[in-house]
Amino acid sequence: MFAYIVRRLLYAIPILIGVNLLTFTLFFVVNTPDDMAVSQLGEKYVTPEAIENWKKKNGYDKPLFVNADASGTSQLTDTIFFNKSVRLFAFDFGRSESGRDITTDVSTRMWPSLAVALPTFIVGIGVNITIALMVVMFHATRLDRGAVFLFVALMSISYLFYIIGGQYLVAKSWRLVPVSGFVPEGQVWRFLVLPVMVGVIAGIGAGARWYRTLFLEEANQDYVRTARAKGCSELTILFKHILPNAMIPILTGVVVLIPTLFMGSLLIESFFGIPGLGSYMLDAINSQDFAIVRSMVFIGSILYILGLILTDISYTLADPRVRLS
Repeated sequence: MFAYIVRRLLYAIPILIGVNLLTFTLFFVVNTPDDMAVSQLGEKYVTPEAIENWKKKNGYDKPLFVNADASGTSQLTDTIFFNKSVRLFAFDFGRSESGRDITTDVSTRMWPSLAVALPTFIVGIGVNITIALMVVMFHATRLDRGAVFLFVALMSISYLFYIIGGQYLVAKSWRLVPVSGFVPEGQVWRFLVLPVMVGVIAGIGAGARWYRTLFLEEANQDYVRTARAKGCSELTILFKHILPNAMIPILTGVVVLIPTLFMGSLLIESFFGIPGLGSYMLDAINSQDFAIVRSMVFIGSILYILGLILTDISYTLADPRVRLS
């Protein structure tokens, strides 16, 4: 097990290098250092001298990948890519283009993101699995067909509809919770109830439909027919046979979602005014702040890789027949 984990972590290094390189290339295909300078300075203060001064101050006055004017290893090290992206492997996120410390921002904003994403994640999984199991109990009946129709209808509705509809109905009409905002002290739950509820309801269509498919696949296996022949009740078959044997595909989908817990949701955080990492990333994209973008992509890549490793490890807990070597 230990050797497997070490090997997977070593495999992550070239993956992170590739992600870094791709992010860097795509960003500077769309933008140039001059564009970034104009965005940060504002049109009122844009002059050729101001642009050059900003680029020099922030380290964007060098070539992107290869510095032909330098000699030796400096041709590769005295570049924007090396100075801005390679340092991420030492977890040195540096400062944003506006001068803010990115590490401080991430450590501050990750808690509001977790406050929304974690209950949405846990409650959503519980609700989706419960609904899917109930539907499987009535497979091939009108209830099952109606549920499938409802799942597809819920999947077809835009995420924005759930957000705006929830804000209008629950917050504006019923006045149960604030429309948006976030206060880290006091009654925090009042600002979290609506985003969590919207996230759970919006995910029922796709989530419950996927779990239903997994459970139905297990329900058609020989061991289920054997359990029914022995006189086991449907509840026993569902919770003692079908659910445990469907854990591997469930874990595959669940553990990979771990990065989203930390990275937040762009739409939820933006519409509900939650100062999390999702809105942080969106603001960075709008302001063309490459320092924040590359740091967030790097963090997301690490979390995604760790999620995959945790998925493989969880397989051994769900199914003893699986062995990692």
